[in-house]
Amino acid sequence: MKRLTIEQLVNRFSLKVLVGENQLYREITQPRSHRPGLEFVGHFDFFPTERVQILGTKEVTYLHKLSHEERKTRIGNIVGYHPPCFIVTAGEEGLTYLTHHCREHNIPLLLTNEPTNTTNFMAKLDAFMVKELAPQIAVHGVCVNVYGIGILIRGDSGVGKSETAHTLIGRGHRLVADDIVVLKKLSAQTLLGTHDEKTKEFLALRSIGLLNVVRSYGQKAFQNETRIALEILLTKWEKNALYNDLEQEPKYTDYLGIKIPSMEIQLQPGRDVAGLIEAAANNWFLRQQGYSAAEDFYSRLEAEFEKF
Repeated sequence: MKRLTIEQLVNRFSLKVLVGENQLYREITQPRSHRPGLEFVGHFDFFPTERVQILGTKEVTYLHKLSHEERKTRIGNIVGYHPPCFIVTAGEEGLTYLTHHCREHNIPLLLTNEPTNTTNFMAKLDAFMVKELAPQIAVHGVCVNVYGIGILIRGDSGVGKSETAHTLIGRGHRLVADDIVVLKKLSAQTLLGTHDEKTKEFLALRSIGLLNVVRSYGQKAFQNETRIALEILLTKWEKNALYNDLEQEPKYTDYLGIKIPSMEIQLQPGRDVAGLIEAAANNWFLRQQGYSAAEDFYSRLEAEFEKF
């Protein structure tokens, strides 16, 4: 799991630090934020103390309506659990009491640059934290986006993964990562493919060297991340190893507990590997829509037999 600090939230969302400048190194371990509600009236049985706490207009307005003593008690109770930090989305006006409590307990108090919709802000914040804290591994390969479908291309070193990606870029598709592909588990069904920052936008081609695909082919040639839907294994040609079955038996590769459909493409001079990958992407998409070319073909044969 990647390390995530409060300082990274401050930088990512341009937050203003009201209290706790010396505590921004503290780590965040939970990928979801929390908007306290029942906690203000004394119910702490299910209070997620390790989450970032968000205070919007609703919470701040409620606190303003309390007497000085009530406000002191209820804020003090929440702050006493020492959550990682508080983020206020409703503006700075009238937050003296909250500033006092956070300073007393040495808890960072952060503020959005201008009042914003709290629900929208939490959605963006949670999406960022989920990605940053997701379990991840790095694999050797190439990641591309073909027709909006994330594909992980794997194979032995020198088999032609990067060259295939280059051909796909020339056909209007996008590079996500070359050489090192970072895979992140966002949920039980979602595997995200991205780069490791150092190799961002770069494609290494044997005999040519290193290319920056954005500088060479424009921004449309690169995509920062993609959901992995299909794995394609490039292998050397083996005579009589390919089958002409109308429908291949499905195979899967497990990454971080997520099974990804996998298929093999053997390489031989003259084979349009990029075109086969495009066909695989289209076929995968049609399967998601419930269509199988093999089943369609068999149904046509059955219809013909029924005529006799």
